[in-house]
Amino acid sequence: MESELHVKLEEIEVCQEENVVLRDASLELSKGEFVYVIGKVGSGKSSLLKALYCEVPIRKGNAYIAGYDLKKIKHREIPYLRRKLGIVFQDFQLLIDRSAVKNLEFVLKATGWRSQNEINKRIENVLEQVGMPNKGYKMPHELSGGEQQRIAIARALLNNPEIILADEPTGNLDPETSGQIVQLLHDIRQKDTTVIMTTHNYNIVKAFPARVIKCENNRLYNVKDGASLSNEETDYE
Repeated sequence: MESELHVKLEEIEVCQEENVVLRDASLELSKGEFVYVIGKVGSGKSSLLKALYCEVPIRKGNAYIAGYDLKKIKHREIPYLRRKLGIVFQDFQLLIDRSAVKNLEFVLKATGWRSQNEINKRIENVLEQVGMPNKGYKMPHELSGGEQQRIAIARALLNNPEIILADEPTGNLDPETSGQIVQLLHDIRQKDTTVIMTTHNYNIVKAFPARVIKCENNRLYNVKDGASLSNEETDYE
């Protein structure tokens, strides 16, 4: 794969339980690119992200991400691929029995960090990056939805990922908080991190323009300009 490309998909087919959700799908993303993936519920947006982090198989075509060939990747290599990826979910998926800091510490220790001093410094850095430097002691239930999502993004940033995969990260948030989260993701992209964000929020696509890919009829389509899309093209609520 060309060194400047973080993602290269060539006519791939993705299946969920034997049902084809994407076929003949092709996509190239350069380092530091931000792309929205839009589409109706069930159109294949989430399945595309799951295929990129090896949660669902790619049956046909060629697929490369962060230097890995997804058609040839061995099971034991998947954890190493995922360390190059930061994954952000709609429902946060924080561990509810421990503080924000302990959530982040858990991930670092699980991915091989040993020095407590380095762990503490890394956690401090990512909390600062997401605008939460003084909230690390709080339990998830003490945080607002937006604050929980910021912690989830901090978690995704811990291992300095090459690519952020954000699956409907604003789906459970109010409009103002949604804007703050998307702005944060755009800021992260400025540091040469590629960001792929699924959404059906028309206002987000309009307010924070970037490249847009549309999932429709089990295929991927490039949309010319997300800022000029009509409501009908992006309103999937």
